[in-house]
Amino acid sequence: MKNYLLSGIAALALGAVIVAAWPQDGYSMDAPQGPMPVSVAVVMQKEITRWAEFSGRLRAVEDVEVRPRVNGIIDEVHFKEGDTVKKGDPLFTIDMRPFKAALAQAEAELASAQARAALAGSTAERAEKLFKQKALSQREYDERMNGNKEAQAAIKAAEAALTLAQLNVEYAEVRAPITGRVGRPDITVGNTVGAGMVVLTTIQSVDPVYADFDIDEQTYLRAMKSVRAGRAADMPVYMALADETEFKREGKIRSFDNQLSGDSGTMRVRAEFANTDGVLTPGLFARIRLGTADKTSAVLVNDSAVNTDQDRKYVYAVDDKGMVGYRPVQIGTLENGLRVVDSGLAAGEKIVVNGLQRVRPGMPVQPVIVSMETLKPEGAPASEGQPAAQEPAKEEAPQEGK
Repeated sequence: MKNYLLSGIAALALGAVIVAAWPQDGYSMDAPQGPMPVSVAVVMQKEITRWAEFSGRLRAVEDVEVRPRVNGIIDEVHFKEGDTVKKGDPLFTIDMRPFKAALAQAEAELASAQARAALAGSTAERAEKLFKQKALSQREYDERMNGNKEAQAAIKAAEAALTLAQLNVEYAEVRAPITGRVGRPDITVGNTVGAGMVVLTTIQSVDPVYADFDIDEQTYLRAMKSVRAGRAADMPVYMALADETEFKREGKIRSFDNQLSGDSGTMRVRAEFANTDGVLTPGLFARIRLGTADKTSAVLVNDSAVNTDQDRKYVYAVDDKGMVGYRPVQIGTLENGLRVVDSGLAAGEKIVVNGLQRVRPGMPVQPVIVSMETLKPEGAPASEGQPAAQEPAKEEAPQEGK
């Protein structure tokens, strides 16, 4: 009985081994198992405009603190906070009565000076005739001539006093020195102000506006090539606000600072943008894209081919023998959907662009050539296949040599 039981167990074990070794799911033991097919694209090289992106702040082209030019009491305020005013519009009125009285006094003094000058002129004419007839002494002649000159000088002094009085009356009406948006009135009706002592309000111009931003040293060196060639105006610059995804606002470069900051290694640049819609306000955050005046040759790859290994970027290159290699790269900006590679790749090399999570360095693969731009087989219609954006998430690469 024991022998029969052992024989049955041995038969069952042998059957299990045979079942386990039998091909499953239609897999043929005779099918060749070659390298895995992967999508591979050829690294491109094109003439492009090199772009760099920076952060900046908007500034008003004109920013004025409005101060009184005369002493007095505020009688009227002619605006509300946030109003848009034109150059010459009245903002404040200071009590004009003292200035008008001074103006009337200056006018009277001028009239008196003119009357005295007329009398002194007649006296000088008579003295001239008498002196020629030797009927007047030299001393008397000199006194009458000097009296005429003093009378003429008195007229000029009176005219100057009259001009000053007229200016004081004019300054009592505080007007907008520029066109722009006015701030809140810091001084209200009934307050006494001194000439130049207090800020009545502020005005900032609205259109155009400046965008100030700091560029790095490499961008500065590229920009200086255009500046030295007299093509600074040809450097394209675009702006997007914090809630805008596209750089649709086109501007122009106004100036570069005169030195590079030793602390930050950056240089301040100023661009000018139109503000026809009135949305741009001084102080707003802005993203700036600055391009080169001349096109430069650049190596380009599809952005989906670039992986991240901790703080480094890398791609998988495929050599002529179909072997995968780990290739660290330095990347730049996106240009029409393609990523600029500053170093690490050369035009004409082949890299893996799809299925990155299934390959490893040193692994043999079967390259399937696709377009670098569309990630589809070359010659295939644009509607075929899945877009690159739907590719599975990338995995971090193993460390080199592992």
